[in-house]
Amino acid sequence: MTGVEEVRVAPVALHRLEPLLTPERVERLEAYVATARDLLASRTVWNVNSTARGGGVAEMLHTLVAYAAGTGVDVRWLVVGGDADFFAVTKRLHNRLHGVPGDAGALDAAARATYDATLVRQRADVLARVEPGDVVLLHDPQTAGLARDLRDRGAFVVWRCHVGLDEHDAWTREAWGFLRELVEPAHACIFSRESFAPDWVDRRWLRVIPPSLDPFSPKNSDLDEREVARLVHRDGLVVEGRPLPTAGPVVLQVSRWDRLKDMAGVLDAFADHLDELPPDAHLVLAGPETTGVADDPEAAEVLAECRERWRSLPAAARARSHLVSVPMDDLDENARTVNALQRWSTVVVQKSLAEGFGLTVTEPMWKARPVIASAVGGIRDQVEDGVSGVLLGDPRDGAALAAAVSSLLDDPDRREAMGRAAHQRVRDHYLADRHLIQYVELFAQLVGEG
Repeated sequence: MTGVEEVRVAPVALHRLEPLLTPERVERLEAYVATARDLLASRTVWNVNSTARGGGVAEMLHTLVAYAAGTGVDVRWLVVGGDADFFAVTKRLHNRLHGVPGDAGALDAAARATYDATLVRQRADVLARVEPGDVVLLHDPQTAGLARDLRDRGAFVVWRCHVGLDEHDAWTREAWGFLRELVEPAHACIFSRESFAPDWVDRRWLRVIPPSLDPFSPKNSDLDEREVARLVHRDGLVVEGRPLPTAGPVVLQVSRWDRLKDMAGVLDAFADHLDELPPDAHLVLAGPETTGVADDPEAAEVLAECRERWRSLPAAARARSHLVSVPMDDLDENARTVNALQRWSTVVVQKSLAEGFGLTVTEPMWKARPVIASAVGGIRDQVEDGVSGVLLGDPRDGAALAAAVSSLLDDPDRREAMGRAAHQRVRDHYLADRHLIQYVELFAQLVGEG
């Protein structure tokens, strides 16, 4: 998709969340909903990103747009597409904001021309939909170039960055140098952690708003054992390895096929330390079908690298490790399959080398699964080390990962206690009521001062 398309999302009443909230949280949410209706009565709130399927941003928007629309606010979602060259540039930005070079291509005048040419083609269509006084949330580098024109149109513009690195280096500085002129026209910026923001972002208009999870979405809703078994063991999921096991402990990592998720590193750690794990333990690495994520041109390469790595393993490691590609043709079925894999697993791993915020950490935590994750980025806020999960100080240390996995597989009581604490942490901090309230607070300040 290279044009502009509106994603239609059915409204969902916020009352659905009430059984999960304390009475005080329900009362506070109702007060903010009333504020939002008054504040936005004659305005539309627009979300603009680059894909409607695949990855945490699209999943989050499906949830937040549905709940916000359920309050009676006019909230809409536009997807601004692009060609392969555009997404190669934005993936380069994505990687460098995480402190790595990515494809090693340049962020020079030619890259800027490629970037600008795509948004020039989309700009008129976006501006024709947005009225003066509307609020526009632009998500990630793919849409930052629209900020100036939307502000000139009279909209209140917020740029939402879902990625970042705590400690900036030469790569992040290069990416922020590319983006600064594009982002600065926005009235406000949102990050998942304050440390992700470059020093030129006006702190008065910087907001820290972590993502949230919808417990009732197909990705997170309850599944019975029969449905879990049907989804996990259906034909066509495994692309390397034997059929998924029907007994024994399972170590799972679910993520996009992105080098920063280090799926290959998980595979190596499992194979190198196989003798330290229970003899019936299996590893499952699962990611989306690579043709189904429009804005990630590296996905097919990363999956191919993992498949080649798997084929080079000793026979014993190949017999106990499995690569899974989850189809993307039916998004609800995709989400239910990931849900089932997480519920079926014994321990969930997220060995990211960098991470703005890990929805693939929050999701299994909600399902009361113990999570072992890298102590990077937003994951450090999500997981309380030793309480609601285990944090790895060095994300590249395969021996430490294997030791943490082994310790949990050998201690069912600790797994159960950690899972309960993980579920409660998500309930306390990462549901949509908190997320929506933070947005209303920002919008009230923008509109009030505007």
